[in-house]
Formats: sequence, structure tokens, C-alpha cells
Amino acid sequence: MHKPINVLMLCFFSLLSFSLFLLVPHVYGAEKISDYVGADACKECHPDYYNSYAKTIHAKKAIPNSPGAGAACESCHGPGGKHVADGGGKGSIVSFDRQTNPAKKSAMCLTCHDSTQELTFWDMGKHKTMGVSCDACHTVHSATLYVRHSLKAPESTLCLPCHKDVRSQINRQSHHPIQEGKIKCSDCHAVHGGFGPKMVKADSGPDLCYKCHTEKRGPFAFEHPPVAENCATCHQAHGSNHNNLLTSKVPQLCQACHDTGLGHNSLALTGQHGFMGNATANKNRFFAQGCLNCHGNIHGSNRSPTFER
Repeated sequence: MHKPINVLMLCFFSLLSFSLFLLVPHVYGAEKISDYVGADACKECHPDYYNSYAKTIHAKKAIPNSPGAGAACESCHGPGGKHVADGGGKGSIVSFDRQTNPAKKSAMCLTCHDSTQELTFWDMGKHKTMGVSCDACHTVHSATLYVRHSLKAPESTLCLPCHKDVRSQINRQSHHPIQEGKIKCSDCHAVHGGFGPKMVKADSGPDLCYKCHTEKRGPFAFEHPPVAENCATCHQAHGSNHNNLLTSKVPQLCQACHDTGLGHNSLALTGQHGFMGNATANKNRFFAQGCLNCHGNIHGSNRSPTFER
């Protein structure tokens, strides 16, 4: 008695489901497979871009999930069907020019690279906050001499156009060997974001410096408080016009703290204490290393509370 009704109801819901299946792509704008035109279509109009792209790691089909193993150009630029139908133009595909929103460009890169360990803290990094996109530093269409990470230039050149204050510092007479290529920016900074101040690869400034300057770590029986607190109290990290990257010349640097009025450390040594000055005594203190002539173990000592040699 109820079987014919059940059959009719089943047929009705089947037709309804099929109708919705046909309707949903048009209602919600879902992309059809025909929207993708293939890399050969891109090559016809953009041969230079395609030929350079073909030499990069992105074009390697043997690498799982790479653009070459997927939709090639359209993996990053999006479906090109409308772009071809319109005869070109920027509105129908994702363009990586300067006018495109940086977050939109980076989002395309992150569809593949979001699981990369170096990008774990990208969302909290200063570069993203300041609107720096991936393609500002990396090239995806050409294999450069700096193949690792496909950088557009060496880091000492790449970072400086934005960090102009650092450009000045690394060219001063006392500097870290950045221009010489012995260290690079990413040795100290987590350029894709991190927890440290100024995105340094450590919990604090001293912890970062100790990675290379391990002899300054201690522990010492007599510690110099500024050393344990922050190396930048006395040193300019990128470069200085004073020896050993000091923020100012000794003894003026020392006297910024040691001005208690007890003993010789309270004397403000100026030009008159030089050999050509009008002082009648202590003319030797202004020359050579000043305070460091006697207090040589300034970073810490195991035998002298005044850090004497």
C-alpha cells in the first residue's frame, strides 16, 4: 500500500538533489575545470616569463604539490580562462605587481608554504605588519645566483633599501662583516617573524651575541652588570665609528655610568687631557684604550672585582 508513495518520494528527492547540484556552481560562483587553460596558453603570450619559470624549482614536476606538478602558472595566478577570453589584462587573474594588495599576493604563496617551519610566525612578524609581500624579496619566475630561497639579491643588498639606517652603520669603520659576506642578516634575524625583539633569533640580545662571542658568556665570579643586561648598552650591533662597535669612545663610554665622585673614574676626561691639551697631569688617560688599559676584563673576571687584568 505504501510502496508506490515511497518510490514517488524517492524519485522526487533525487530530481531535487540533481537540480541543486546543477544550480549551486552558478549561485556560489564555483570555478569549473574549463576555467583553467593550461601553461601552453600562458606561454603563447608570455614566452619570456614561461621560459625563465621553467628553470626554477617551482616548475619541477617531480616535487609533490609544486606548481609544475599542478596547474603550473595558474597555481599562483589563478584560473586563466577569463583572462584569455578578455584578451589579457590584470583584472581577471592575480597579478603580482606593486598595485596588488600585499596580503593577497602573500596568500597565494602561503597556500603551499604555510607549513614551512620558517613561516610559523609570519602572521605576527613585522614584515607582514608593514605590508611586505613575499615577492618583494623572492623571485618565482627566474632562477637567480642566490638559488637558496630564490632571493632577488644577496641579503646585504636586499634588506638595505628598506633599512637605510643599517646601510649607514655597516659602512662605518668598525662593523660586523656583513658587506664582506661573512655573516648575513638572517643569521641574527628571523626575517619571516619571531618572538624576539627586532625579530632576533634569540630570547634576548645577549643570548644572540653569545652564539658567536661565547667567551663573553661566563659565568664569572665578578660580573659587569651592563654585560649581563644588554650588549647594546655599550655596543652598536651593525657598526660604529668607534673601535669594537662601541656606542661612544672610551673613556666617555665608561664615565656615562662611573661618575660617582669616588676616585679617578669621576674625572671627565676631555681634549685638555690630551698631549696637546693644557692639563698638567693625567695626560695619558685620554689615549689608547683609556680605562681598558687597566680594566681589561671588562666583560667579567674571576679574580678582580674591578675587572683589572
